[in-house]
Amino acid sequence: MTATLTEFTLPTELEAHAPPEARGLPRDGVRLLVSRAADATVTHHGFTDLPGLLLPGDLLVVNNSRTLPAAVPAGPDLTIHFSTARPDGSWLVEPRIPAGKSSLPHGDQPPPEVIALPGGAELTLTGRATARLWSARLSVAVVPYLLRHGEPIRYSYAGQRWPLEAYQTVFGRLPGSAEMPSAARPFTPAVVTDLVARGVTFAPITLHCGVSSLEAGEDPYPEQYDVPPATVRLVNLTRQSGGRVIAVGTTVVRALETTALGAVPMAATAGWTSHVVTPETGLRVVDGLLTGLHEPRSSHLRMLAAFHREDLLGDCYDAVLSNGYLWHEFGDVHLLLP
Repeated sequence: MTATLTEFTLPTELEAHAPPEARGLPRDGVRLLVSRAADATVTHHGFTDLPGLLLPGDLLVVNNSRTLPAAVPAGPDLTIHFSTARPDGSWLVEPRIPAGKSSLPHGDQPPPEVIALPGGAELTLTGRATARLWSARLSVAVVPYLLRHGEPIRYSYAGQRWPLEAYQTVFGRLPGSAEMPSAARPFTPAVVTDLVARGVTFAPITLHCGVSSLEAGEDPYPEQYDVPPATVRLVNLTRQSGGRVIAVGTTVVRALETTALGAVPMAATAGWTSHVVTPETGLRVVDGLLTGLHEPRSSHLRMLAAFHREDLLGDCYDAVLSNGYLWHEFGDVHLLLP
């Protein structure tokens, strides 16, 4: 099977329906594809091989956002997915129609302007923000409300409900993501310890991930981020000393490259970012990327094309399709190196 970045087909059997722990594997037991731009090679590994694939002096930048239980039932015919906070205190939300074990987009039929939610809360829709997302205000504080009344967002490929902890990473500290920053899911304390013992450094950023409706080809909408001073110092020192800055997840790329728009060396920034990384924008500070496998026509594939030429990316996706790698948040991962 030959993959192009826009038209390959994702077979249903390559969708990860359950966490690896439910498939008889440890959390770090997923597969790892490694591609190198310098010699255009593609190799196959297990995730626990990662410490031996990086170099002393490399810096792994991770997202410390913790996943919220961001789905709230609003009766038998409506579910609300809370996506992301906005600077004015409102939230972007996605109305969904319950369908068996999952839900479907609400479509063209407008949802009610005021929606009663469990616990006596009311959600007021104030206008459509995108084709699928609405601006809304909740009558109570959103994050505490979700922690009490919400459940993890789950799509049709997930075979059953999984507890919230299945959607967290070892780095998650600050609740705020509608969906897990899933590139970091395979990390375990043992893998982190091995990396640190080999001279690899870690640094955190925060970027609260919204819902993945943009997998349909939309550009990402603004998301809240924070690149703190200590992380900026480590990024600048790594680059000055000849080390490599490797982002764990596309969210980390977005946050770091947003911060680097001002100047390199970077200075700390925080706020909301609309920056979209593409081959045209290029990369200022990030050298490599650990990420999941992305669906056809997704904006994330445009970001990957900033790291690798299209022919190498095509080879990568040929390799994962022909070797049975698994997609989505419980699936396998891909390390793109310079």
